[in-house]
Amino acid sequence: MSTSNPADRPGAALPPAAAAAPTEPFALGRTRNPKTRRTVDLAPAQHRALDIWQREAADRLGVARVTGQEVLSTLVDQLLNDPRLSAQITRTIQARR
Repeated sequence: MSTSNPADRPGAALPPAAAAAPTEPFALGRTRNPKTRRTVDLAPAQHRALDIWQREAADRLGVARVTGQEVLSTLVDQLLNDPRLSAQITRTIQARR
């Protein structure tokens, strides 16, 4: 395989103009994802019940599926924005301890 441009050959030095050309900035290490992942451990019965609820919700909404991500992020939004729900969840947590 031959190329007409000598700079395209492996090991060829870049011409001075190309070597000094500005580059796009890049981050060293990991960049931050705007979202943070949380996990939850469910009992097998809870997992099955949630799967069933998601399928039924998808049917009610007329969509192929409702994901666990959608359910949990919606629940968190409601928990953080509804003082009555927040108080109810706090009482339930206290009762389970």
